[in-house]
Amino acid sequence: MKNSILVKSGLPLLIIIVAFVAAAVMIKSRKPPEQLPVEVPAFLVDAKPIKAEEVSFVVKSQGNVVPKNSTALSSQVSGQLVSLSDAFIAGGTFKKGEILATLEQDDYRTDLKLAEAELAQAQAALQEEIARGKVAEQEWLSVRNVAPPELGLRKPQLAKEQANVKAAEAKLERAKRNLSRTQIKAPYNGIVVERNIDLGQFVTTGATLGTLYSTDTAEVRLPITDSDLMFVDIAGQSKQGAPVALSANVGGVKRTWQGTLIRSEGVLDTQSRVIYAVVEVEDPYNLQASHSAPLRFGQFVEAEITSRQTEKMFVIPRNNLRLDNTVLTVNDEREIEIKDVEVARTTASKVYLRGGLDEGTLVVTSAVPNPFNGMKVRLPGDAPISSKDSEDNTNDEGAVVSEASTGGEQ
Repeated sequence: MKNSILVKSGLPLLIIIVAFVAAAVMIKSRKPPEQLPVEVPAFLVDAKPIKAEEVSFVVKSQGNVVPKNSTALSSQVSGQLVSLSDAFIAGGTFKKGEILATLEQDDYRTDLKLAEAELAQAQAALQEEIARGKVAEQEWLSVRNVAPPELGLRKPQLAKEQANVKAAEAKLERAKRNLSRTQIKAPYNGIVVERNIDLGQFVTTGATLGTLYSTDTAEVRLPITDSDLMFVDIAGQSKQGAPVALSANVGGVKRTWQGTLIRSEGVLDTQSRVIYAVVEVEDPYNLQASHSAPLRFGQFVEAEITSRQTEKMFVIPRNNLRLDNTVLTVNDEREIEIKDVEVARTTASKVYLRGGLDEGTLVVTSAVPNPFNGMKVRLPGDAPISSKDSEDNTNDEGAVVSEASTGGEQ
């Protein structure tokens, strides 16, 4: 009875002990898991061969339209205003030589007649003196055989009468000018901006009658930065200035005009540090049907200046240029090379390179984290290049190597 009780109570303990022993034997006899390095392929990048191309830059600017000639019209004589041209109103257009206003002419006609009379008297006195001189010469020769003196020939008196004729002629010319000046004529083809006089008003000499703008040619002052100035072809540097495309919204419709860059003002603005270039537009008011729409003075326009000079440059996307003016390239060994480049100009989307690269160089167009010279890469279509030495990849290239573990039998 006692033996059966001992067997029943000791059997579980024996089983537990055997299990522990078996587990210990199995653990000690288990083989360690095999560790295999993971083959990490080289970094995949996109790269395109670069090719030089002929580049003609377009410089953008903006400015206001102003007249080439602006005149404060004034009177050279005084008098009462007796007539006005229908075109002599604000906004009226006129032709060169057109009479815009007329002053009272009666007094000036009288002055002209007096000047004509004085000239006639002076000419008559001159003819009389010439005759007296001839008579005096004959009388002198009849009495004496020697040459007569100048006083005897009345030469001083003759010179005096000749001077009187010239003075009378000058008075007549001035009287004619004053009479013609009573008609205020347009100095050029233009438009009336302002009129300061009206009928019946007495106009004094030098009084301003109105303000005129020339419509033959308009000008646009365009600010150009120093970096853009090298791409602008200004007349004087070449025989003909660069063409300029002007545009503006007029009545909700975009209008365009063509102009020519003729000169620069030659002085940098002390505040904005820009230089102003001047563009000329012929027939801005379209009086000769030169444009599709008139270009009015005071209009704000945007300008695109096309340089006539072309240059071979490399053009790459803006995001391919790094902050230190370097570009990532791929050599024949599929390694990254960081090259310094000479940037000629940058825009919002493109970069123009003058030097630093060779024709056909593969330029990386995709993002590369932490690039360095000699970094192994591969291009689409290349066979994966494995990194056998995980330790070298970790220390030299900064790549992360993971391990895969396989468990043994238990």
